[in-house]
This record gives sequence, structure tokens and C-alpha cells, in this order.
Amino acid sequence: MFKKHPKGLIAAALANMGERFGFYIMMAILTLFISAKFGQRLNKIFEMIDVVIENNSMRVATGVLNEIVTEAVAMQQPPTDKGKRLKIYYVTQVAVKPPTFVVFVNDKNLMHFSYTRYLENRIRDTFGFRGTALKFITRERKED
Repeated sequence: MFKKHPKGLIAAALANMGERFGFYIMMAILTLFISAKFGQRLNKIFEMIDVVIENNSMRVATGVLNEIVTEAVAMQQPPTDKGKRLKIYYVTQVAVKPPTFVVFVNDKNLMHFSYTRYLENRIRDTFGFRGTALKFITRERKED
């Protein structure tokens, strides 16, 4: 069916993105059920592509981003290891396409992937970023 209709090829590509990028990124992927045979919802494909492009190019101000992260840290304390607690100094967005965030911490070994995912979910809850993957880089910064 997808080979006969050119718009169906786009839908097939969107549907197979989850398989190529893995399960975790699937929460960022938008889905749209279409029928190339009957032409149902084909016009919505390009609207969805526009949303993904807009979200992939979205930039968040550092001050606003740090307010969200501060609230997230207050709701769920960072992990500890042998009595040493992770301190998040600040977060900034350094790139778009894909949106890339750098998290400055006291010890990057204390930053567990699950806490990074927690911060990502809080950022997604606030700003959306529907249909795009977010990249997080953890960097150490010593206390002043």
C-alpha cells in the first residue's frame, strides 16, 4: 500500500522512526494514523511535520530553564552516593536541532541517567518539545 502512494511513504517513515531510534525516544515521536488508500488524514502529515520542525528549533532562555529545574529539584531531590549529594548549579541550552542542554553539576558521576530522564520529563511537561529528541550533556563545575 505505501509503495503505490507517495504520501504513504512519508507516513511509513514516521511510523518506523520508533524502530530506528529505540523505545526511549518513542515518547518524543508523534503518531498519526492515516489511510493512503482512502486519503484519510493525509493533509495532517504536513501540519505534523511543521510542529516537529518548530519544536526541534525551539530555544529556551537560561533563566526560565533554571526556574523549572529548581522546581524539579525541590520536588525530587537529586541522588546521593556514599553521603555525597549531586548539586545542580545551572542548566543552559547550547544548541537546537536537536535541542541540546548542558547541566553543570558538582560531580558528573553522581548524575544518574534516571535523574537526567526526570529532568527531561519536567522540561517536556513545561515546554512541549513534541516530536523531537532532547540531548543532555553533563559537565562538572567546581564550587567557587
